[in-house]
Amino acid sequence: MVPHILAVDDDPEILEMLLRVLSREGMQVEKARSAQEALVRLADHSPDALILDINMPGMDGLTLCRRLRQDSRFVALPILFLTALGKTDDIVKGLDAGADDYIVKPFKGAELMARVRALLRRARRADFDDDAVLEVGQIKLDSATCQAFVQNKAVQLTATEHRLLRYLMEHANQPISTQHLLEAVWEYPNSVGNPDLVRAHVRNLRCKLEAETQGSGAHYIRTVHGVGYMVQS
Repeated sequence: MVPHILAVDDDPEILEMLLRVLSREGMQVEKARSAQEALVRLADHSPDALILDINMPGMDGLTLCRRLRQDSRFVALPILFLTALGKTDDIVKGLDAGADDYIVKPFKGAELMARVRALLRRARRADFDDDAVLEVGQIKLDSATCQAFVQNKAVQLTATEHRLLRYLMEHANQPISTQHLLEAVWEYPNSVGNPDLVRAHVRNLRCKLEAETQGSGAHYIRTVHGVGYMVQS
């Protein structure tokens, strides 16, 4: 089946470049030059993945991403931000809006394709049984709903946050490097992917998990300096 990608950017040159790169790999590409135009196209059918700019006139990409994540039809839609905003705070905002991945312009076609392929691969595969529930320490994770429970309080996770937390829980008490997580959770080839992607997702996960226990001093995802991250049982 030919993957269908919706590319949203107000720069026609970027759209043409995406069309060339993705079409060359056998993908069907639909273009939109604004968030409003993207919403019209999404009303007709859902693509297999969305590539989205942030800075656009009218509704920006962050707003569109949040809006889509609030719609049950697009909760699991793979979304990749492709933007000139490259600071860590910008990446955090993009992931916090619900994106799965983030690439900074200018970009290399080979890396973009590696990221898009990984997004599509993860979306096609059911990683876990619908009824799989995992408990480690004070965290319970329900893969059927992408919810974590901390002290019996539910925390809603994005699909990527769910995969990341599940992997850390399945390897509890083992410090795991950012590169290993990029390969195991994001399924990127070696040397592909930005470590800031992992750091930003870990930050968002911590904020969600620890929001329910503020003031208790609880830390559910530990940083092992010089090594990586760990969930402790």
